Amino acid sequence: MVARSPAPTVLEGRHVRLEPLDPAAHAAALFAAGGGDEDVWRWLPVEPPRSEDAIRALAAGVVASSEAAGGLAFAVLDRAGGQAVGWTTYLDVSTADERLEIGWTWYGRAYWRTAVNTEAKLLLMGHAFDDLGYGRICWKTDLLNTRSQQAIARLGAVREGVWRRHRLRSDGMTWRDTVFFSLLADEWPDARQRLRARLAA
Repeated sequence: MVARSPAPTVLEGRHVRLEPLDPAAHAAALFAAGGGDEDVWRWLPVEPPRSEDAIRALAAGVVASSEAAGGLAFAVLDRAGGQAVGWTTYLDVSTADERLEIGWTWYGRAYWRTAVNTEAKLLLMGHAFDDLGYGRICWKTDLLNTRSQQAIARLGAVREGVWRRHRLRSDGMTWRDTVFFSLLADEWPDARQRLRARLAA
């Protein structure tokens, strides 16, 4: 069975709501959540956006690049406050190979080490594996970004290895070694159970 392409949809949990990223509608809340925060943007391939216009333009680029790669960009909304607090995407999609990547993710600093990332990833993985028929989900991150590596590992993903000198960082001077992780469809039921238990704790 060939997997289905991601289409605009809304994914709802107890803590977060994921909806298609809309640069015009979400820019103000996104800027308030993390615009200009050096720590939030440290490992992303762009300079921190310093205005609502800058984050709106950046969001438009993320939407376009995700769609060009067969994917979809989501705004992540905190259900308690109803505001967008970050974004995440499906990208590098191959329906024939039943694989996609979850990436280009950030959240405002106030939402680090909360249920936001765990539930957002639970929703994204459930949709990809259970609804769309994918067999492999991939994540990748900078070798120096230990916080991201720990967060990905907590999802149940397997660390596959490192691509050395993979990409030029946003500083235009240093080269990133990239760590790859993945989760396969037959590993998903156990991972889902663990993540649900963590959210219920």
